[in-house]
Amino acid sequence: MTQKTRRLARTDWLETGLQALAETGPSALKAEPLARRLKTTKGSFYWHFDDIPAYHAALLDLWEQRATAAVDSALDTNASAVGKLRATAQMVAECGNAMTGEPAIRAWARDHAAARATLGRVDAHRLDLIGRLLAEIGIANPEMARIIYATGIGIADLTEDHPGRNVSAMGSLVDLVLALR
Repeated sequence: MTQKTRRLARTDWLETGLQALAETGPSALKAEPLARRLKTTKGSFYWHFDDIPAYHAALLDLWEQRATAAVDSALDTNASAVGKLRATAQMVAECGNAMTGEPAIRAWARDHAAARATLGRVDAHRLDLIGRLLAEIGIANPEMARIIYATGIGIADLTEDHPGRNVSAMGSLVDLVLALR
C-alpha cells in the first residue's frame, strides 16, 4: 500500500523559507535547496511562485505582516500608555530572537534591496509607535524612541540562553526613561 503525500501549499514554502533563512542564511532561499528541505521537486516551487524574486517578495511580505502584528499586539490591551510602552518595548526584544527570523532578515537586508526596504518599513512603524507612546506619556525627545528600539533589537544577542532576561531588561530601560521625565 502506498502512502499518499499531502500537496504542498504556498505557505509551506514560505514557512520553510523563513526557517531556512534563520538557520542557513539567504543562500538557502533558492528553489533547489528549499525543495530538498521539503523533500519535493523544484516543479512544486514553480507551481506556487513565478520565480525566485517573486518568492523573496512573498517571504518578505509574510515576515513584515508578522513583525508588525507582533508589536501592534502590545496595543491591544486596556493598559495605560506606560503599560503599552513597556509591552511594546518587550515585544521588540522578543522579536529580536533567532526563532522569529528577525536577525536573519536584518543580515539579509545588508545586501538585498527588497529585504532592506521591508526592514525599513518595519523599523519605521515600530519607531513611530514607540515615539507616539512616549509622546503620550510626555516624553517628546525622538532619540528616546530610537534608544529603546535599538536596545530591543540588540538585546537578544546578549543572552540568547535567557530570553526572559531580555524582557526584564527592556522593562528596566522603560522605567529608566520614564524616570527622566
